[in-house]
Amino acid sequence: MAATTETSETAAGLMAELAALEDPRARAVNEKHGDDHGVNLGKLRAIAKRVKTQQELSRELWATGDTAARLLSLLICRPKAFTAEELDTMLREAPVPKVNDWFVNYVVKKSPHAEELRQAWFADPDPVVAASGWALTSERIVKKPEGLDLPGLLDIIEAHMKEAPDRLQWAMNNALAQIGIENPELRARALDIGERLEVLKDYPHAAQLHLPVCS
Repeated sequence: MAATTETSETAAGLMAELAALEDPRARAVNEKHGDDHGVNLGKLRAIAKRVKTQQELSRELWATGDTAARLLSLLICRPKAFTAEELDTMLREAPVPKVNDWFVNYVVKKSPHAEELRQAWFADPDPVVAASGWALTSERIVKKPEGLDLPGLLDIIEAHMKEAPDRLQWAMNNALAQIGIENPELRARALDIGERLEVLKDYPHAAQLHLPVCS
């Protein structure tokens, strides 16, 4: 997040600026991935750099429900200022893939409530929410694995990843790859699961797990 500053920026003014940056061709490309906006992300980041951190303005932008405004909101917020309840609500009202990705990576991972939310979201019946729980779990596998039941996670992945909805499946893929990469003693089992389920064959981390390339 950028440094805090006092400016005369308003939500209405920023919304107008974002609307002026709308590119129909970019929108068409983004909509193929489920992202309903046409603003160049480099230009959006430049606006965030100018505006800097402004929590209340961030909240106003988020409340518009507009995807580009929400992406800007996530770049100018204070992640530690949100309560766990606020973060849970925000996740559930933001299924757009890019918003969800930035929300988890730029906000939740920097929140003091990250572990509490990881546990709450991990087995949620909403696959988008559960995918966010798995994304936070992958973060823990890499950075703070102490206390995680890694064999138990492999059990869940083995039983449920194959039939999981796409976004949840991708998040479970990542956890499987990270378990194998970070834990040599579990690598053979992670490899076996990946080979049998054939979900990891096109995954970017497959080479690190020495997974075969399937033609």
